[in-house]
Amino acid sequence: MKAAVVRSSGELAVSEVPEPVPGPGQVLVDIDAIGVGYVDVMARRGEYPYFPGEGAVPGLEAAGRVTAVGPDAPEGLAGQRVLALPAFGGYAEKVVVDADRVLPAPRGADAADVVGLGVNALVAEVALHRAAVAAGERVLVRGAGGGIGVHATRIAHARGAEVTVVTSSPARGERLRALGAARVVDRTQSAVPEETYDVVVDTVAGPELGEHLGLLRPNGRYVLCGGAGGVPGPESFGPLLSDFHKSPTLFALSLNSVSPEDLRLSWERITALLAEGRLSAVLDRRFPLTEAEAALRRVESGKVFGKVVLLPR
Repeated sequence: MKAAVVRSSGELAVSEVPEPVPGPGQVLVDIDAIGVGYVDVMARRGEYPYFPGEGAVPGLEAAGRVTAVGPDAPEGLAGQRVLALPAFGGYAEKVVVDADRVLPAPRGADAADVVGLGVNALVAEVALHRAAVAAGERVLVRGAGGGIGVHATRIAHARGAEVTVVTSSPARGERLRALGAARVVDRTQSAVPEETYDVVVDTVAGPELGEHLGLLRPNGRYVLCGGAGGVPGPESFGPLLSDFHKSPTLFALSLNSVSPEDLRLSWERITALLAEGRLSAVLDRRFPLTEAEAALRRVESGKVFGKVVLLPR
């Protein structure tokens, strides 16, 4: 089968590799669409500790059909359309994944739309669920034009929150208003909003994390679920002490630590919002698998609005 492999240069090259075989508790998924995320950029740069490096295949999400099951895997999965969440290996025509890391594809959803929700919607939904965002609260989303940010904006709006987004241009801001944002902050004009918030969803991190942490209201919650802006320095966490009297909460979120049961429950909430018309995939561009390097560079550029998708055939 074909797969995009990381070479010593850090670039991707599509090569013929052996077809994987599902082991105990695993399934084989024949892939129809692949999600491209910033974590794949970090992986190929050597900045993601769980990625094996040179010779490995990136890709943490794919949509397709289960074509084979390994020993001890549920037989009922065979033939089902699923969202697969492998531990990398998704930039390929087929992938092996643990059976408890596949979720049912929403009925009638195109494969590209399934990964257009995928990891990004799961991160956004789990983040907002754990932050217990309630109707009437004020939510700030950093990096709102990216895959996680778009879904955080829509889901927070669906929960009845008043959403402010930080993005990089008036055009992106208008698109976010159409998705439920009440206010837009253009980071090229003002790096930090002037208001305060009950919840901040941060996909950026970087040196400005501390300034945004200082925007929390009393009992506010700050969810760090990305690092596109780099690693913040230790001084960024000063507001946790200087604003101690406000009882701020800061937590980081990675799907690596979310249990299969919690993933399933989050996916059920996501598909319910989809069925109600309050959530949908937002796609940026589609690339053939043979152009995986171009797709990854597109994400790396920071110009993406929504999700970049690879199509293996």
